[in-house]
Amino acid sequence: MTADLLTGDFFGYEALLPDDERKDLLALREFLDEKVRPRVNDAWAAAEFPMDLIPEFASIDVVGRAYEWEGRPPASKLYNGFQALELSRVDPSIATFLGVHNGLAMGSIMILGSEEQRQRWIPAMMSMDEIGAFALTEPEGGSDVARGLRTTARRDGDSWVLDGAKRWIGNGTFADHVVVFARDEADDQVKTFVVDKGTPGFTASKIEDKFALRTVQNADLVFTDCRIPADHKLEGGNTFTDVNKVLKVTRGGVAWSGVGCQMGAYEYALAYAKERVQFGKPIGSFQLIQDLLAKMLGNVTASLGMVVRVAQLQEADELRDDQAALAKSYVTARGRETVAMARELFGGNGIVLENNVVRYFNDAEALYSYEGTREMNTLIVGRSVTGLSAFV
Repeated sequence: MTADLLTGDFFGYEALLPDDERKDLLALREFLDEKVRPRVNDAWAAAEFPMDLIPEFASIDVVGRAYEWEGRPPASKLYNGFQALELSRVDPSIATFLGVHNGLAMGSIMILGSEEQRQRWIPAMMSMDEIGAFALTEPEGGSDVARGLRTTARRDGDSWVLDGAKRWIGNGTFADHVVVFARDEADDQVKTFVVDKGTPGFTASKIEDKFALRTVQNADLVFTDCRIPADHKLEGGNTFTDVNKVLKVTRGGVAWSGVGCQMGAYEYALAYAKERVQFGKPIGSFQLIQDLLAKMLGNVTASLGMVVRVAQLQEADELRDDQAALAKSYVTARGRETVAMARELFGGNGIVLENNVVRYFNDAEALYSYEGTREMNTLIVGRSVTGLSAFV
């Protein structure tokens, strides 16, 4: 296909996609520019999710492309990565909403569920008639949840009973199905459950006053003697090793979102540099501005090259945990630098929402922290290269 590449794709990585997948990507790009981009600043300012866009997303076949389903083969890992990039390039909040539903929640059921469980939940989630959430992080536990998970589960006849709390759960205020991780009191192993909205003993409350990913509806979840049917435990979710099967896949998706976030900021900064006039000429003609733009583009290009290689390794089923960890930590760290330089280029105008870049500036902080902090991912890499663990 001969359509122009993205301004921020300096080495033309998108051209690696086959024509049919690039056609789908261009359709998504057009949809995002026409339907989503005009809405994102208002939604971000109001900290409200544009629920009316959910059917629109369902109509453009953006969900479930990573999975084989009903005879349709999965799209390539490269396409799924570029899809996350496109979403985050326009709005990291929308990318996070879909990443939670499409990747973490559906991914948990697809990877850890039985065939019967997949047939029970996936069709309505695929059509977006029902939305998913993923509940791992706790009020007193983030990086240490592998060993310190406090939410408990106990088997009681033909039910499981959950007690505990979760925090920062994206989509949590309105999700129809929440994938919940709890420590089994019987064997001290982390099990995976699906809790439906409205289940007695389960409450969700919105976390207010966030200043990153404001459109995402993050929630505090509380489980008090919350009784769910025994068949709501995912068949393959029996240890934290099983949880890591999901996180290994989704961590790469967050890295792609990190590229999209910095690319979106770079593209707004480049356009501004060409149109903003100071001292009688566009600021883009000044050496210091060009230096900022070149540094930003270098970060974007290096990050994109890394995640493209991640996708290739995923396609070959050769991606290691340490490689996923390095990609996530590196890309989101470069993302912080890139969005800060974009804000700097705008000067005082960079802190005004109507100029967009401050949204990426704030949202990059959340991408930097979730799906494993930079510090924890760095220690995963450090353990891999030295053979020595620095974990507490």
